[in-house]
Amino acid sequence: MAKIGRRGVLQAGAAMAMPSIVAAEATRVMRFIPQIDLVFIDPHTSTTNITRNHAGLVFDQLYGTDSNYRAQPQMVEGHVVEDDGLTWRIRLRDGLRWHDGEPVRARDCVASIRRWGARDVLGMEILAISHEISAADDRTIVFRLKRPFPLLPEALGKPGAFMPAMMPERLALTDPFKPVAELIGSGPYKFVANERLQGVRNVYERFDRYVPRPNGTPDRGTGPKITHFDRVVWTTMPDIGTAFAALQKGEQDWWEYAAHDLVPSMKRDPKLRVEVLETEGEFKLVRFNHTIAPFDRAAMRQVILRAVDQSDFVNAVAGIESGLQRTGIGFFPPGPWANDAGMERLKKPLDIAAAKAALAAAGYQGERIVQVLPGDYPNVKAASEVLADLLKRIGINLDLQVTDWSTMTTRVSRKDPIDKGGFHIHMLSIPGLALATPLVNSRLRGNETVEAGWYNGPNYEAIRTRWAATTDPAQQAALARDIQLDAMDTVPFVPCGLTMQPSAWRSDLTGVLPGVAKFWNVRRV
Repeated sequence: MAKIGRRGVLQAGAAMAMPSIVAAEATRVMRFIPQIDLVFIDPHTSTTNITRNHAGLVFDQLYGTDSNYRAQPQMVEGHVVEDDGLTWRIRLRDGLRWHDGEPVRARDCVASIRRWGARDVLGMEILAISHEISAADDRTIVFRLKRPFPLLPEALGKPGAFMPAMMPERLALTDPFKPVAELIGSGPYKFVANERLQGVRNVYERFDRYVPRPNGTPDRGTGPKITHFDRVVWTTMPDIGTAFAALQKGEQDWWEYAAHDLVPSMKRDPKLRVEVLETEGEFKLVRFNHTIAPFDRAAMRQVILRAVDQSDFVNAVAGIESGLQRTGIGFFPPGPWANDAGMERLKKPLDIAAAKAALAAAGYQGERIVQVLPGDYPNVKAASEVLADLLKRIGINLDLQVTDWSTMTTRVSRKDPIDKGGFHIHMLSIPGLALATPLVNSRLRGNETVEAGWYNGPNYEAIRTRWAATTDPAQQAALARDIQLDAMDTVPFVPCGLTMQPSAWRSDLTGVLPGVAKFWNVRRV
């Protein structure tokens, strides 16, 4: 037998140990490809989907929203309603801590609610109807309202951005229009700031002092959040091909927005699973800048509403034969409040001559219209190109400006005039869950303060106030129809259909939950 020297023995031992080391690391680390680069990390300062997903790891909410759009206690153990609905006493669960080790106190949550309420339209409403929001003691938050608001837990458990994230008081006192200096939450993972490389990587470490809910079943944003990975690493991929190859090779575990045209190939690979997790779909819409001409006029917005063929938009994103597109969508995605009121306005075939005549009647005189398109966000880019083609065909003098998603999201949140970098129109793709009810649908708010086009719709606001004041399902259904009819007249935005977005992950992962990407309950087998 040949002799093996000491160096050879060490090399052989290292080689034998390597697979176990790699396997152990794979068990501890989840590698994730997000839909787009994470630019904004403060959940109170961004309406982007990616920020909301990131915030779900780091922060928690007082309540969560389940698959029936109902609020369930999350950070709280329960609440008591007194004084005919005018006083709410919300009790925090025992043992909650921030990532810096400090206990979660009611005054932290009060400051967080106020900061969220300075930016989010639903939060603004909560602040406006509150005489006082205070901390009675370290675990009791008290709302004293001017009028009953039976959906307060649903508001505090809002599933979309701006996310009503709870953070320590010292951070929540930061100007809501400036990002916080550090990310400290009480969620299941801590943000590892010194490993962040914008455009490339974001890292999260398990918070070993996190206290999950003691009971219930995970359901969308509710139930116990039990983690099985020590680290979650988000890696932004430069293109679809690179992402697909990394997933196939096992270099990445989960691709949030898998390319529609690659779904057949992924389904044939036994090492991959492909599934639509966000069953409410991705809602496509045309967003206007309501503050400047010509889309400050409802007649102009009506022309776009009547010209849109939803199938053009969803087919461009999901493909004609994928079966992952939905048309006939009104101002609410499929769910309890979707209805057919006024839908005949969306079902007429495009008549180019009629559309041009309607533009002239609405006062359009050929002025330059600026549309912003994100070149690095495939789904929104595809839908944006359909919109650009439509606008040109009906006679709009279009200035199509291609930029990156980060620049676009910053640009369209400001009311700058056109000569200073403003915009007239652009496309968005928003999770259906974030638009599912009149309460949380911030794209349908008419008080001009909303960073969703600054739409002014006093009649809409009056109908919605009545909707939020009742818990009678029949009355709410009737009011949802009234809301949609009003929107058909005033056109806060134009609905352009739904696409069902597939996700793909390695088949050795189990426990991936429906809804937006969540990193608890998932484990490697």
